[in-house]
Amino acid sequence: MSDSAQDLPGIVVTGASGRMGQMLIETIAASDKARLVGAVERSGHAWVGQDIGAAMGGADMGIVVTDDALEAFAKAQAVIDFTAPAATVEFAALAAQARAVHVIGTTGMSAEDLAALGRAAHHAVIVRAGNMSLGVNLLTQLTKKVAAALDDDYDIEIIESHHNRKVDAPSGTALMLGEAAAEGRGVSLEAVSDRGRDGITGARKRGDIGFVAVRGGDIIGEHDVLFAGTGERITLRHVASDRSVFARGALKAALWGQGKKPGEYDMLDVLGL
Repeated sequence: MSDSAQDLPGIVVTGASGRMGQMLIETIAASDKARLVGAVERSGHAWVGQDIGAAMGGADMGIVVTDDALEAFAKAQAVIDFTAPAATVEFAALAAQARAVHVIGTTGMSAEDLAALGRAAHHAVIVRAGNMSLGVNLLTQLTKKVAAALDDDYDIEIIESHHNRKVDAPSGTALMLGEAAAEGRGVSLEAVSDRGRDGITGARKRGDIGFVAVRGGDIIGEHDVLFAGTGERITLRHVASDRSVFARGALKAALWGQGKKPGEYDMLDVLGL
């Protein structure tokens, strides 16, 4: 590796064997703005001890997959993490210890998990978003503006579709859109969220923000925000056709976070929206 390449920010990818993990590794490897310095998997995983390139079915990349996250983080300037809530909370403490930027795409976080991330952010930069794509973050801003312009005569429904292996619902992106709609209306999402309709539910409550989750096949991610009034409907829609949009956004966040003050940020900060 050239001296100039050595000066690039070093990035560790957690959950290296996952679909997002592999996409992140490919994206970083192809970048001229960062370098891959580590790949982490859970203890006992078949990839631990293997070169990440070979494990992915390609040529060696000179990076051996490890289950020692702290050792990997110690030589990194950033960690990109699309794993599971319990793992992400653990990684946040270790990334803070290493003073590495922690980019989090993990969804399904509880209030307790988020509190733990807040504590870690006292010591390091955390960039967390329910979705890393530019388009979705623009959609979030549009959702907030439309919700602010329309009153409760327009019912808001958020419909999201994902592949059949996604384990949490509603998606992190759907919740992000719901928060934007609630903020636009000046209400708390918790107070107006309607996530379950089954049986005789009664008429729709005025002002509620409804969520519908579709799971099937290999859908990468589709999100619709429906504003339904009497005699007209407005639909804002985003479709992800390639998982690389999330990887590129996460890499952008990791680079943006270099030199920033410790704290919690999101993709709106990264994109300057």
